[in-house]
Amino acid sequence: MSTSENKVSVMGLDGKEKESITIPHVFDIPPRLDLIERAVISTEAAMKQPQGRDPLAGKRNTAASWHSGHGTGRTPRRQGSGYPGSRNGAFAPNAVGGRLAHPPRSEKVLIKRINKKERRLALLSAISATGRKDLILKRGHLINDNLALPLVIDDKIQTLKKTSQIFDILEKIGLSQELDRITEGVSIRSGKRKLRGHRLKKKKGPLIVIKEDFGIYKAARNIPGVEIVNIAKLNCNQLAPGTHAGRLVIWSQSAFQVLQKIEVNL
Repeated sequence: MSTSENKVSVMGLDGKEKESITIPHVFDIPPRLDLIERAVISTEAAMKQPQGRDPLAGKRNTAASWHSGHGTGRTPRRQGSGYPGSRNGAFAPNAVGGRLAHPPRSEKVLIKRINKKERRLALLSAISATGRKDLILKRGHLINDNLALPLVIDDKIQTLKKTSQIFDILEKIGLSQELDRITEGVSIRSGKRKLRGHRLKKKKGPLIVIKEDFGIYKAARNIPGVEIVNIAKLNCNQLAPGTHAGRLVIWSQSAFQVLQKIEVNL
């Protein structure tokens, strides 16, 4: 286990230093970007809903091939005569209303397995990456050069109930450029997906990790790109969206102290 005793400042809601707290040993772990990518892909695969086609689609007919010797192609044709569609091609993939050659199948295995210890190390690596300024800047976040990481703030932030208060606090702790980036980055999506409940494209902003919700969830949910998550439900998807580690994370003091209890073997 690491013996580093580095300190980080706890910011008050006024943006000023309140006290110092020891940085947990989990931030000493070298981020394993390969495991983070595997964990995110595994989680995203588990959220997919299996879907496929009816195995009998396009096959509910009397079509059969006439074989050779009739001066026609060998495409299966409906049997009988004297009704519309009789002797028309059917069943075959090249026929109107025929089956699909290679349809999506609901029995396809979508899950991507990952070992428990690898998933745990991936989560610890994703947490450690939130303290690396180079990875945060690589993800596209805009932060001040003098901003200390990891970013810890007083527990009173969990009690806020107004969106304007969240805006004010984020500006006071030095994230005004980041706020401009996420508020100006909202755009209308092109294509049909905007007709299906995904009209807007939003950039990923800060992730606020809390221990208890006293109103902050409703206060922050209207800020594009900003997400709230309980420390007990933290996963790699939130810490490394799109498999890219180094998301800008704001830890409430109580949530940050939970990290002190994590045992790390380096």
